Amino acid sequence: MTATAPRIESFDPLAPAFHHPPQRIAEDTYVIRQLQGEGTAPMSVYINSMVILGKEPVIVDAGTEANRRQWLDDVFSLVDPEAVRWVFISHDDHDHTGNLKEVLALCPNATLVSSWFQVERLACSFNLPLDRMRWVDDGGSFDAGDRVLAAVRPPAFDSPTTRGLFDPKTGVYWASDCFAVPVTQPADDVSELEPEAWRQGFTMFQQALMPWLHLVDAVRYNAHVAGLNRLEIRTIASGHSPVVRGDYVEKAIDLLYELPSAPPLELPGQADLEAMLAAMTARA
Repeated sequence: MTATAPRIESFDPLAPAFHHPPQRIAEDTYVIRQLQGEGTAPMSVYINSMVILGKEPVIVDAGTEANRRQWLDDVFSLVDPEAVRWVFISHDDHDHTGNLKEVLALCPNATLVSSWFQVERLACSFNLPLDRMRWVDDGGSFDAGDRVLAAVRPPAFDSPTTRGLFDPKTGVYWASDCFAVPVTQPADDVSELEPEAWRQGFTMFQQALMPWLHLVDAVRYNAHVAGLNRLEIRTIASGHSPVVRGDYVEKAIDLLYELPSAPPLELPGQADLEAMLAAMTARA
């Protein structure tokens, strides 16, 4: 009897249902947008990255595998791969590193701005080129030709390797996962969201990503939050939010102060899963 190879079911991620083109948020600065869950769920989540043009172009985070083809098309519609000089990875989560191998292969002149701990944590997924790397931790910086970009860790983060990126030339702060908020429909700016929905969604999302927030020393945490004001931020771009700008920058930072006093978040459990499956079966 000849053995038959078992059938392997595909668990590849589903591509986003709709395309949202790159959004210009400042001079030489664009957000690459993906909206996960749009059209299939009541709430959806932005999964963003960023491109800074200028003398030495920078790619900030590398998108997801689910959106690979569109992400690459969007990024390289803005900059020629050989012109890219820097690739900054804010932290090692899969929704920020999904196309890192492709970017490094396509951008031979790019230096990866990473850290020792990022390299260690990614070692099972990437054989990263140490000779094409610069390690920049929180408080460090690197010169991109016409601007010096600073690594500034946001107050709320879910990975120990997290560093945000501040561009003093434009006042844009890439906040990694901080300032995340779910949306019910696409939005270019948080000012388009209903204020209370923004507040509630903001608090819920930070708590989901950072369940330790209610455990922190509020005084020390708030001192970290206050440090953002010293940066003179004009625009906040986040991995999981519409852009924050104008008066909403101050409002968003104020929301961060409230997080340690918020009650812990109760996440969905088995009963919720069973209800979801029953609803799906009823619709089938």
